Amino acid sequence: MQGASLPVLTALACLLPLPALAQVSPAQTPPAGVPAGPDGPLQSAPEELSQTPQGGGRAGGEIVVTGTRIVTGGFDAPTPTTVLGAEQIAANAQPNIFTTIAQLPSLQGSSGTQVNTFSTSSGQQGLSSFSLRGVGAIRTLTLLDGQRVVGANVTGVPDVSLFPQLLVQRVDVVNGGASASYGSDAVGGVVNFILDNRFEGIKGNVLGGITTYGDDEQILLQLAAGTSLLDDRLHLVTSIEYDDEAGVPGGNYGFELANGRDWFTGYSMINRGVLNDGSPQYIMRDRVQTAGYGKYGLITSGPLTGTGIDAEGNPYQFQFGSPCYGSLCLGGNVAGNVDAGRSLRSAIERLNSYSRVGFEFSPGHEIYATVNLARVRTSNQPVNGANRPGLTIQCDNPFVPQAIKTRCATAGITNFGFGTSNASLGNTRVDTERRQYRYVAGVKGEFGIGERDWTYDLYGTHGINYTDIDVSNIMLNPRFNQAIDVISLNGQPACRSAAARAAGCQPLNIFGDAASQAALDYVVPANGPYQRTRQTQDVVSLSFSGSPFDLWAGPFSVAFGGEYRREFYRVEADPYGAGFANTPPNADYPADPVLNASGNGNWYAGTYKNGRGVYNVKEAFLEANLPLFDSTAIGQANLNGAARVTDYSTSGVVWAWKVGGTWDTPLDGFRIRGVTSRDVRAPNLSELFAAPVTTTLPNFFDPFTNTNVLVIQNSIGNTALTPELARNTTVGFTYNPAFAPNVNLSFDYYNLSIKDVISGLAPADIVQLCFQNVLPETCAAFDLSNSGGSGNFVNVQAFNLASIETRGFDIEASLRLPQPLGLPGSLTLRGLATHVIEYITDTGLPGTIPVDGAGSNSGATPDWKWLMIQSYETDTFSLLVQERWFSDGTYGNQYVVCAPGSCPVSTSQRPTIDYNTLKGAFYVDIGATVNLTDEVTLYGKVDNLFDRDPEPSPIFNNPALYDQIGRVYRAGVRFAF
Repeated sequence: MQGASLPVLTALACLLPLPALAQVSPAQTPPAGVPAGPDGPLQSAPEELSQTPQGGGRAGGEIVVTGTRIVTGGFDAPTPTTVLGAEQIAANAQPNIFTTIAQLPSLQGSSGTQVNTFSTSSGQQGLSSFSLRGVGAIRTLTLLDGQRVVGANVTGVPDVSLFPQLLVQRVDVVNGGASASYGSDAVGGVVNFILDNRFEGIKGNVLGGITTYGDDEQILLQLAAGTSLLDDRLHLVTSIEYDDEAGVPGGNYGFELANGRDWFTGYSMINRGVLNDGSPQYIMRDRVQTAGYGKYGLITSGPLTGTGIDAEGNPYQFQFGSPCYGSLCLGGNVAGNVDAGRSLRSAIERLNSYSRVGFEFSPGHEIYATVNLARVRTSNQPVNGANRPGLTIQCDNPFVPQAIKTRCATAGITNFGFGTSNASLGNTRVDTERRQYRYVAGVKGEFGIGERDWTYDLYGTHGINYTDIDVSNIMLNPRFNQAIDVISLNGQPACRSAAARAAGCQPLNIFGDAASQAALDYVVPANGPYQRTRQTQDVVSLSFSGSPFDLWAGPFSVAFGGEYRREFYRVEADPYGAGFANTPPNADYPADPVLNASGNGNWYAGTYKNGRGVYNVKEAFLEANLPLFDSTAIGQANLNGAARVTDYSTSGVVWAWKVGGTWDTPLDGFRIRGVTSRDVRAPNLSELFAAPVTTTLPNFFDPFTNTNVLVIQNSIGNTALTPELARNTTVGFTYNPAFAPNVNLSFDYYNLSIKDVISGLAPADIVQLCFQNVLPETCAAFDLSNSGGSGNFVNVQAFNLASIETRGFDIEASLRLPQPLGLPGSLTLRGLATHVIEYITDTGLPGTIPVDGAGSNSGATPDWKWLMIQSYETDTFSLLVQERWFSDGTYGNQYVVCAPGSCPVSTSQRPTIDYNTLKGAFYVDIGATVNLTDEVTLYGKVDNLFDRDPEPSPIFNNPALYDQIGRVYRAGVRFAF
């Protein structure tokens, strides 16, 4: 792969006269004040988007605005909202709409199929979820037609891959707190998918794709149909989609990535372990060797240190790099490195169906029902092998090569230290399947009170999500430990432990690639870890909106309503992970005395536990819009306010509110807007009712008695958690002058502060916080008073302890030039940018200091993130160029950069380092369409045109920012009749 970059000034020149990816499709009617260009209306003030009944609006065709619950006309919401129309989504030519939305600069830290590919136990493999402002997917509310969707993970986050995508008419991204309007989780903002529920006709899409390396083959098939019957009173819409993306598999041992990619070079952050010699504690180096194990075995301690084992079981002199710092060396034999084995992109298969029927039983009143059935399957390889350093091998092990036995005798030793990548065991695979069953029924419409029109919306949803995780080809640690401790019994290799032999132990030869099938079947059983999760979400919602009277400057508008929601989950795991008391042994997982009966530590990874939990929520909200003035001299202004009271069955009552307004100033096209809000995020099912995990801590320090004691650590949920509280403020302006109707500009400053952030604590921290009287509620989480250790425990739980504060600004701009240089068609320049000024996290723990993550490219919040698009369109073809860029950053802002001989004393809060620059990246995408007929369009797209490599990183790579796939080619055909 080749690197590619352009000067920042070039990118700046592209952006200057531009934001607003917000464009309404030509079939829609532009809202008042938004001029229509030659190719349809161009939306610059995304908060004012009107939607006609033909575009999927409610019966009566009222205004639909995601940032507010008020649905009457003539109202401008103060919360900045970016809108992506169906045409823009189609132009990006992605097999999953998630990728298109996640490219927006304000979305930072979203997941997807390139994230969590190295994970076995998280349950988030292949999960497509959005994160606004970098505060995490759990603080970003994702809606479908303004309604909640059942979670696809115990954190409550839905999977966008399960959404119907061909019928998406637009996506509204609300960049700011919206808890007063929509309830919990809308702290970073809201992503709302609006479907075209009035679509008529037949349309489809066929897409194929492949990378320049010949992998991640993609095929997408989409078909939708809609019709109206009974004098346009009965509306039927249905769609079905199939998407198969092969993904990018893991590479080989060493530094060789899949199919010829060469950007991984073992770049690492090495801790010298010296704090005060004037040199940096941490040094950044390339081609770093892990000297604790070899691919097929390495003796790591004793007089035989440095003896490696090849695939045939023959000893050889292992080449250590130099110098070495602990177990890390520079250069040398890197054949045992396992990191390149992780999947670069999970394989994903999506099957999705959606149907809606709506009937206007009376003019302006519709009863409707929707059914969304979907399945997503993903698979990934977390890493190569199953490395095990720090083993002790007895010299009398019959599998030890004779040459090594001879050297043992000569050296007078009976055992030696050993480490292996366990290449002979093969590689682990994680398969995840999510199935969603979502049903909605409702009635909505308009009614009059006197001469005033009101709207109402009553609906109920029932959502079920089943998540099945299966891990294959993974070893059981206790069986491995028994199987490698081998003796000669009656002239044959046998497990040393008689109890293990009686339980079926088979001796494992870890010297080379010569393990017997019987031993492999014992250590790596056919049935691996599994987790079966069932989640349900039930919602009943009723809301009203209208303008009860007129004031001096216009109608006074209100919206009010209530909602009930119930969330439930149940998770069951295999006996070897959950423990025999929770999931009894069976024919597939027979009882084994070698294993830990509690399930802890049995599997190499993927230790899942049983659990269940439920909570309910009752809410009521009121929102009002007060027109302040409307005159030629001073312009037009309104004040918007909302309040929501929420009663959680687990934590009680909490309030959310917002106050904001807009002012259309006398300056032509110049509008000022601002809003401040109190937003909330309630603890999710996982945080409240986490499946318990038990661990023994044999030498735990008790500060009350100043002694070490035996303690049982119980990792559990915390039903005493309270909602996180946030204060969100945005202030900005939009500019769309009448003399230049094709120019749109907006700027918004934001400041988001979250307190009582739910975060996990280590057992020692829990005890210390009580001992120091810093967090008295932790005192109920442990008991160390039992002599001898029997009965001592520490419950490791999450607490409302940390805080997050971030601020920055967003820029959006667009410029449309009809008939540029006299050519037919139009040229459109668009751009969006987000600058993160600071992103400060504070753990709340004594002895720690807040850390600013803004500009840390190891995370999700670079200083700058831009998206720029230039498109040229005619009646017969279109061309598109898109640039994606984020700025240079650091590995972490806590580090002090210094040169040898000039470094201060390194501390845990301000460690020293010799290099702390993690460069940004610049990506270019190109696309084109050709209209073969009025109904059929041929299109093509190339992403990452210059095949840009990720930057060297000590965390392998950060797929939240960097593209690790390389150049991708896509082509397809769309049709509509």
